[in-house]
Amino acid sequence: MDCARQYAALFKGTRFKVATVYLTGEASEKVVAGTDCDEVHFLQLGSADLSGLKLKAIAAVRRIIAARPYELCVAHRYKSLYVALLSSGLPVIGISHAFGVYSKPMRRLFVRSFRRRVLLLGVSRAIRDDMRRHLSSWPHDQVETLYNRIDVEKYVSGQLEREVARAELGLDSDAWIVGSVGRVHPKKDPLTLIRAFALALPGLPDKAQLVFVGDGEMMEQARSLAKELDIAERVRLLGYRANAWRYFKAFDLFVLATRREPFGMVLLEAMAAGVPIICTDCGGAREVVEGVGTLFRYRDAEGLARLLSAHETPSQALVDSMHDRLRDCFSDGAVRRAFWQLPWIRRSLSAVLDEGPPE
Repeated sequence: MDCARQYAALFKGTRFKVATVYLTGEASEKVVAGTDCDEVHFLQLGSADLSGLKLKAIAAVRRIIAARPYELCVAHRYKSLYVALLSSGLPVIGISHAFGVYSKPMRRLFVRSFRRRVLLLGVSRAIRDDMRRHLSSWPHDQVETLYNRIDVEKYVSGQLEREVARAELGLDSDAWIVGSVGRVHPKKDPLTLIRAFALALPGLPDKAQLVFVGDGEMMEQARSLAKELDIAERVRLLGYRANAWRYFKAFDLFVLATRREPFGMVLLEAMAAGVPIICTDCGGAREVVEGVGTLFRYRDAEGLARLLSAHETPSQALVDSMHDRLRDCFSDGAVRRAFWQLPWIRRSLSAVLDEGPPE
């Protein structure tokens, strides 16, 4: 839903109307409201419908496209791109949110056959460069970057204050808290963070705690490791929380120990809360926190422990820098300006942009 909202926002204030098509998922007024566009379709397809040739999905999207004078299609992830390209002759933007999307020869062959009407966008330069490696013959202006973004004012003003956030999460008001938000999953490497916290604990403030907000397949492993390291009472695994972005002010420090991060939306959420950030020096995460966060090597528990011990209360200058970076690089307005400057967009929509691109 948020991906759809981000791209609908690119066309706010223009002559274009936006229709969003959800291939899977139940119809929901909440999703319609959150998508924030002109028209929403729920196809409610099952996993079988999106395997193989995907003929049912193609037919359904084709009927939708036939009902309006559409000019452009945006497709998130490869399956949607496949459906979009076979549903019409429209120019199509394919958004990649992960590494290795075009590592498979058949995918490269497929998109190559439609290259004249395709723009591929990665959510970070790291994803863009990964695509360019696999599609080395493509012109660079057809494999570009368009960052993920947030409604900055909403995320800054919508943060729960520290005491309120801690109360709702059931955390001690006087604890010093290292927070991590996201799936408790091997790709997020929670075990390195637990080991680093154990190493750093003697030098951390009294009542230091490590808090995970999120669920995942490694919950029991994380609990077992905390118990093995004799820090079980210091490690809290809170499970899933709706609208977790609102709780970041509960933390004194935010850590993302991920293995290979395509972008890192949680980093934007931490920046909106003005919480100091430590994250792995990998993928798109490095790009997001440039100048406002601290990096460490993947699985370097000792190095991360040193950084945990060294962090202090953030200055107002750091908080201001985070908010400035959000507005300059990861806001709807900043990304909208970058989108309408893309050469492929100007070429593909030139017939309907006779008054020039939107400002």
